[in-house]
Parts: sequence; C-alpha cells; structure tokens
Amino acid sequence: MKKIIYLIALIVALSCVEATAQMTISAEVRPRTEFRNGFKTLTEDSKDASFFTEQRSRLYLDYADSAFKFRVSFQDIRIWGETTQIFKEEYGKTFLSEAWGQYYFTPSLSVKVGRQIISYDNQRFLGGLEWAQQGRRHDALLLMYEQNKTKLHFGLAYNQDDDVPEQAFLQAPGAGYYSVGGSYKTFQYGYFNKGFENGSLSLLAFNAGYQNPDTTVSFKQTWGVVASKKLAGISLAGDFYYQTGELGKNKVNALLAGINATFTTPVTPLTFGVEYISGKDDDDTSSDITAFSPDFGTNHAHNGYMDYFYVGPANGSVGVTDLYLKTSFNVAGGALKTNIHQFMTGSTQLDTEGQELSKTMGTEVDLVFIKKLKGGVVWNLGYSQMFASDTMEALRGGDKSALQCWAWTMITFKPTFFTSK
Repeated sequence: MKKIIYLIALIVALSCVEATAQMTISAEVRPRTEFRNGFKTLTEDSKDASFFTEQRSRLYLDYADSAFKFRVSFQDIRIWGETTQIFKEEYGKTFLSEAWGQYYFTPSLSVKVGRQIISYDNQRFLGGLEWAQQGRRHDALLLMYEQNKTKLHFGLAYNQDDDVPEQAFLQAPGAGYYSVGGSYKTFQYGYFNKGFENGSLSLLAFNAGYQNPDTTVSFKQTWGVVASKKLAGISLAGDFYYQTGELGKNKVNALLAGINATFTTPVTPLTFGVEYISGKDDDDTSSDITAFSPDFGTNHAHNGYMDYFYVGPANGSVGVTDLYLKTSFNVAGGALKTNIHQFMTGSTQLDTEGQELSKTMGTEVDLVFIKKLKGGVVWNLGYSQMFASDTMEALRGGDKSALQCWAWTMITFKPTFFTSK
C-alpha cells in the first residue's frame, strides 16, 4: 500500500512541474450479486443454486503531457466473505490491471507499450472483457497511426515464463519454453479502420503462436472484416472472420459470419440478426480443427448473457447458429434491454445411438434494467432464462425440464478524486 501512495505522490509532483501536463486520479468500485441456477450449462433438481457477491475495486492513475500518456491501474477482485474479518495475511488478489506508456512521435503517430487493453469494433475477436470483474489484458507493444477517420495499428507480443532462476531462465536448454496454459506465446497483428460519413470498415490480420509440448510453436491466423452502414433509417452491421494455420499438427479451417439490421420505430429500436460460428461434425473423422474460436473477444456480449457459448470451456466444438432480436424500452427513468436468442448447433451432432440430433438447442431470454443514479452511479438489474431442448440436454447433460435461470444486480461507483489543470 505504501508503494501505491508513493507512486501517487510522485505523479502529482510531476504534474505540478510541467505546466502542460495533466494528472487524473480516479477509482471504481463494482460489486455484483448473482443467483446462478443453470448458468453456463444446464442444472438439475439435485443440484443447489449458487448465490454470491463478487466485487471489483480499481484505482486509476493517469498522466499526460504533450509528448506522452501514461496509465497505471491497480485492481482487487474478491468474493464477499472469502477473507476472515481479522487476518494478518491473505491470498493475493490485488494486482496490476494496466501499466502502459504511449509516446507520440507526432500528433498522429505513437507507440504504446506495456500491460494494456486491446479492443476493437464490436469486441468479437479482440475485446477488453470488462464484464468479467478481472477483465482481459495483454503485455504488448502497439505502433499506432491515427488521423481524422483513419486508424492503422500494428501490434506484437512475446511471452515468457519466469518459473526458474534468471540465469537458467535466460540461458539453458528449453529456456524459451512457455508453459502458461490458455495463452499465446507470441502474436503479431495489423488492424485498419476507416470511418465514412454513414459507416465504417475494419480489417484485421492476427497471427498467434502457441507453444507445443515438444517446444515447437504452431501458428494460427485469423482474418477479419467488420463493416457498418446506415441506409434510409436502417443501420446495417456485419462481420466475417476466417481462421487458418495450425494448432499442434492439426490444420485449422474455421469461420464466423454475422449480420444484423436495426430499425428505428416510434416506440423502440429493433435489431434483427443472425450469427454462424462453425463447429466440428460428429461424423468428421479428420484431425482438422473446423470449430471457430473467438479467442480474445468479449464473448459475454454475444450469444446470450447466460454464457453458454465461448465463455470458459462451454460448448466444446459444437459451434452455434444464433438468431436474435434485441430492443430497449424506456422504463421508470431507465432503460430495459430485452434480447431473445434462438440457438442452433453450428455442426452436425449425433446421439449415443449414432442418430442425428435436432439442430435446435434452445431459446434464451435476457432482461437488463439500467438506471443512472445521482453522481454518475449506475445500477443494473438483470434476469435471464434458458428454455433448453433435448439436443441441449444431450450435449450438455443436466435436466432441461428444471428451471434454468440467472439473476443478478450490480452497482458501479466511478469517482474522480483529482484532476490537475
């Protein structure tokens, strides 16, 4: 704690020295209480529901002058009650959320290096995952060109273990081996975005390297196109991603494609959309990976809030076709978001007798009430329910006839303590 206080004092002092510098100290406290009974996968009557409160607490330190920007963000994530009331030490859950600096060669050209959020467009493939209390961060370097309505970014990262002493870690057989599960060893990407009068176009080329058990590295490429356009009161948006390359010795050949249209009505906007994410057929005996993986996206924002798909290990290689309707109503001084999803498999799946299962997996209804309170405080109240099919039960287990629901409430405080002039 003393180190944090010293760092705050140092940055405040620096902001006083440079007249053109600006210093901001802000924070966030966000407790979320959840009732889970069929969240992420089907439950059954013999299983108890869970009820808990998880809290995120953050402290942001931002500094900027004419030459560079700088941010350090500290974060604490915990479940209420997991630490005793009186303690001398606890398991560490306070850690660095962000720590980066951005240097400007010119007003349009900069380099950003450090622990940072990488998020683009609808966050389908690259997103901050801020719904999750911990969020998603990358240790990376970005070269960024931004002028008018044009963005051109190049990013790279290289990850390494530190589970052996430094001397052996730097110079030894296998010193370059990366053993952190679920993460890439290296990536390189290029991102282009162009804004137009009534729309935008984004292009992404992302190359990720994953460590193999034999110390080699396999590379998977993801190519993406994201576009939007407004036409005569209708907003159209779509995205297409294709994955190729290899994972281990398996070839990758997978895709994601989605399109939606938003219509403005006198009562409420209506968004109709469909998204297809490829899976792997049960009768496909090849070693090819045909199930698309939105590896670094904010997946909670897509395919239903109950997180049945692409959050954690859920859904395996089944894939999904998602038909959805989204709208929002003004209610009691706030907004009531209403989403309905019809889920089908993104591949051919078989039952235990080898017969093809129906593609229909179920229908999910999501309701979220959002209200802004005094002082910029935001309150959320949500309820979701899954109406599962026989196919969902066959693929996931559980009991589709049991009540499959999720309820939650969250309040967010984001005060700014200090801003220099």
